[in-house]
Amino acid sequence: MTPTSTQTSTSTSTSTSTSSPTDAVPKARFDAIPLLLVVVLALAALPLIGSMSSWATLTIAGLAMGLIVFVIASGLTLVFGLMDVLNFGHGVFIALGAFVATTVMGPMNTYGGFVSSPSLTVNLAAVAVAALAGIVSAAALGLVFERVLVRPVYGMHLKQILITMGGMIIGEELIKLVWGAQMIPLQPPESLRGALVLGDVAVEKFRLLAVVVGLAVFIGLLWLLNRTKLGLLIRAGVQDREMVESLGYRIRRLFVAVFVAGSGLAGLGGVLWGLYQQSVIPQIGAQVNTLIFIVIIIGGLGSTLGCFVGALLVGLMANYCGFLAPKVALFSNIGLMVAVLLWRPQGLYPVGHR
Repeated sequence: MTPTSTQTSTSTSTSTSTSSPTDAVPKARFDAIPLLLVVVLALAALPLIGSMSSWATLTIAGLAMGLIVFVIASGLTLVFGLMDVLNFGHGVFIALGAFVATTVMGPMNTYGGFVSSPSLTVNLAAVAVAALAGIVSAAALGLVFERVLVRPVYGMHLKQILITMGGMIIGEELIKLVWGAQMIPLQPPESLRGALVLGDVAVEKFRLLAVVVGLAVFIGLLWLLNRTKLGLLIRAGVQDREMVESLGYRIRRLFVAVFVAGSGLAGLGGVLWGLYQQSVIPQIGAQVNTLIFIVIIIGGLGSTLGCFVGALLVGLMANYCGFLAPKVALFSNIGLMVAVLLWRPQGLYPVGHR
């Protein structure tokens, strides 16, 4: 072996031993600033409201509203983030879930007294059955929606917007055909009505349930996408579909499952929103659609964490402005969106591959 080759091999082994995988792939730092915005907004509202009890009541109500909006918007975020589909017909899944809940909870109260029972366990079971029915019905509609309307326009955003908006209009008319065009009441069960009074702070019981459900959905989505093989395959399929298919995985079926799951989450959100509003109308999905897109734009298109933070900001802003200046509340969330986009044009947590 010549001295030159000896020196080359020595330098190669030295560089190999000094380098490590952690050095080659730097770890991305977590950006906590958007999360701190929620705290900053809440603290900034305290001196304006003045009363600590009123501030606490409004804050809890705003967080509960934000988590309900997150459940509704998370399905659309999931579909857009993983499938790159702009589904402007998302509202029809919300409306269907809410109307199915009215159909399910009515007979449960008439024949079994599940809604009017004073038992919390019985009431939670009634809400769970209604939520499950809303999820299943919205997921089934999502399967049809994907096969008939969305599949022919993959990769064509303008056509996706037009055809999904048309699908939502048709869906609303079909809902009117089945349930009628009039408002239908959707009262929470007996033990979830009213408020818990903790000192001077009043917290509505149903809002506490909404907080629990919203946090469970958020944690479940993060776990599924980041800690499971299914989530890894879906994210890999988004980045390089042909490579994943060459390994024997059927990405099309995974994407259809994502669309169905997003539709089911919209159905769950529709049930929660209907109980939150205590009434349901055929236009409920179209009314919430604007709020959903504001949340998604604030958070960053396709970001689950961004959707979560954006929903909390929107919920707090709506409640604070509704208390301090009701007229300003009509466009407060649009102002919030503009302010965030001036600071971060791609949203709070932009998805890297977009």
